[in-house]
Amino acid sequence: MQFLLTLRDWMRPMLALTRKELTQLWRDRVLLLFLVYAFTVDIYLAGSGVTLQVSHARTVISNADHGVAARELTGRLVEPTFRVDAQAHTQAQALAELDRGGAMLALDIPPRFSADLAAGRQTTIGLWADTSNSVQGFMAASYITRVVSRFGIETGLSQALGQGAGVAAGSLPTVDNRIRAWYNPNQDDAWFMSLSQLLNIITVFAILLPAAAAVREKERGTVEQLLVSPLSPVQILLPKVLAMGGAILLAILLSLGFVLWPIFDVPCRGSLGLFFGLSALYVFSTAGLGLFIATVARNQAQVGMLTILLLAPMLFLSGAWTPPEAMPPWLAHAMVISPLHHFMDIAFGVMLKGQTAAALLRPIATLSVIGCLLFGFGLYRFRRQFG
Repeated sequence: MQFLLTLRDWMRPMLALTRKELTQLWRDRVLLLFLVYAFTVDIYLAGSGVTLQVSHARTVISNADHGVAARELTGRLVEPTFRVDAQAHTQAQALAELDRGGAMLALDIPPRFSADLAAGRQTTIGLWADTSNSVQGFMAASYITRVVSRFGIETGLSQALGQGAGVAAGSLPTVDNRIRAWYNPNQDDAWFMSLSQLLNIITVFAILLPAAAAVREKERGTVEQLLVSPLSPVQILLPKVLAMGGAILLAILLSLGFVLWPIFDVPCRGSLGLFFGLSALYVFSTAGLGLFIATVARNQAQVGMLTILLLAPMLFLSGAWTPPEAMPPWLAHAMVISPLHHFMDIAFGVMLKGQTAAALLRPIATLSVIGCLLFGFGLYRFRRQFG
């Protein structure tokens, strides 16, 4: 009974401070508007305007043959993957179009291309790609290479069957290629982009809001009043995390209800309660960085700059843009210290894969350890600065 009374007395000022933080956030209309914008409009723009697939790649063709095979090959470069804006008379004109940025791909078909194929002779075509945007250029070149390769295979097979090569159709080896895309069968980029942007925005505000709330006390001179009150550092800092974490969870619900579900039709195959519970764990884990920033920054402008400084490596080490397998070994091992990397596994596992807490035990445990360390470090810095 005495423990419950002590806990009640310990929680009462924390609840009052939490209510005070929520009131201050509600009065800060600029920050509140930024919060709503980030969790709605910004996520919509990321999901609808960013794609990882090649679409309408501008292509210029220099066709010096105009034979049947050449027309068949160029006829396969169709939208929405390719967009043939112009025909060049010579290879030099096609390369000039590529150099001035008028096209991403330049395809050169030499004379007698169709005649060489009909006679069974080896022939070549030229392909140039603008890889100033390396990702898009490489993907566009891969797409058109696949089209040309399939055309070559089909042409060779038809010649083997129809030109008296003595090959029976049933004796040729065949490949039964059956592709099964799991969790996102339509390979809809909007699912990945909108959900990834949601996680990035959660990270930004999980660092920014607690730091801004703590620095606000410095700017207004009220931190000294809190320090002389009969409150421990935990009772001073934890309400800021609780209040801002609650605001972030409400913003997540706003984003799911108004953007991800109705507009992009992102599924939630797992437990929604588990997703919000683990999101709260992630907000707590990342808030330790915000408390650390609050001990270093002297004003709100410095809070924003330091948030960007910490956010950049977290995003690069999250695995959203580059998988660990494609990174140098030392950098792939460094991803374990990024809370966002583990939250990515958790969020995509719950939302798209329908995984349970037991299946996500490893990232949950790692995120919990990181959260305790970061919050403990922020609390230690606060005690050192004001103790």
